[in-house]
Amino acid sequence: MNKAQTLSTRYDPRELSDEELVARSHTELFHVTRAYEELMRRYQRTLFNVCARYLGNDRDADDVCQEVMLKVLYGLKNFEGKSKFKTWLYSITYNECITQYRKERRKRRLMDALSLDPLEEASEEKTPKAEEKGGLDRWLVYVNPIDREILVLRFVAELEFQEIADIMHMGLSATKMRYKRALDKLREKFAGIAET
Repeated sequence: MNKAQTLSTRYDPRELSDEELVARSHTELFHVTRAYEELMRRYQRTLFNVCARYLGNDRDADDVCQEVMLKVLYGLKNFEGKSKFKTWLYSITYNECITQYRKERRKRRLMDALSLDPLEEASEEKTPKAEEKGGLDRWLVYVNPIDREILVLRFVAELEFQEIADIMHMGLSATKMRYKRALDKLREKFAGIAET
């Protein structure tokens, strides 16, 4: 390594913006991973929370997070910056969560089909009980997967509606409408539970 290369690698990644870290990653990967590691450090906790709330369990969330980090590592050199890094990251996360969700659903169907005891299958709980969890998790079981992802991206990842629409390949108005309907459904459900 020559002197110019040595000097160019001397920087504190914590002081750089996401865009600057992406630019560094373009030139450094795969020899130096400091910029990439800083990007992952910044978003690691929120990334895990998004996955855990979407998938409903920590084990699958861990698996998906690992897959997302690998995809970012290998895709970062080709990231053109047409959207914010954060939006691109959550787009990858959303797609990986959907893939994992479908895998688990197929696995569950297969297990149900292979079940020898129909009574055991009938009594098996398909979704976690709302009382077992607190906060947002408690209510996410009451909405469908697409609406759940919109709520998670809005409240956990704190994305703007346009960013959510881009990630989910939906129109902005459709995203806002689904968000509003999901919240209305949860308010109705909450009112019903509060009255009992």
